[in-house]
Amino acid sequence: MAQQDSWEFGTKDKRTRFEEVMLPHMDAAFNLARWLTRNDSDAQDVAQEAYLRAFKFFTGFRGDNSRSWLLQIVRNTFYTWLEKNRREEAVITFDETIEDLQSGAAAPDARMVEEADSEALRQAIEALPVEFREVLVMRELEGMAYKEIAYVADLPLGTVMSRLARARLQLRKCLIDRLGKKD
Repeated sequence: MAQQDSWEFGTKDKRTRFEEVMLPHMDAAFNLARWLTRNDSDAQDVAQEAYLRAFKFFTGFRGDNSRSWLLQIVRNTFYTWLEKNRREEAVITFDETIEDLQSGAAAPDARMVEEADSEALRQAIEALPVEFREVLVMRELEGMAYKEIAYVADLPLGTVMSRLARARLQLRKCLIDRLGKKD
């Protein structure tokens, strides 16, 4: 007789197991949704819909990385929401002529981020195209490994690394522009 997972026996067991496995990642799910949608109300809608989808398909979850699995659902839910609500959302335009600030950079990214006030940083991150914003948030704010991001975003590892590098470059340029205007 084949052994069944405990959450396959009934709704109560499924609900209990779901809560044990997925609820610890609620903050990460909302955080990603917040940065993708750029406001709390829409993020709550996306996160709630993602949790409903996760519960619906929880029997298909086989115990791998629950946070990555959930964040993949949040990301997919966001793109479905985006199609319905904001078709004008900025998409990335790969500009190979973006100046390479690394060659003349006086300070590393970490130091610049520490010196920037939180509002300027928030605005700069929100100004990034969504494809850059999502990988930056997953890596820098959620601390996810490149492989996890590749899984969540359903992208090749090289694309994740490229988008992250471009996101950091655009973020650095935006912060330099914003901080330069304050002085």
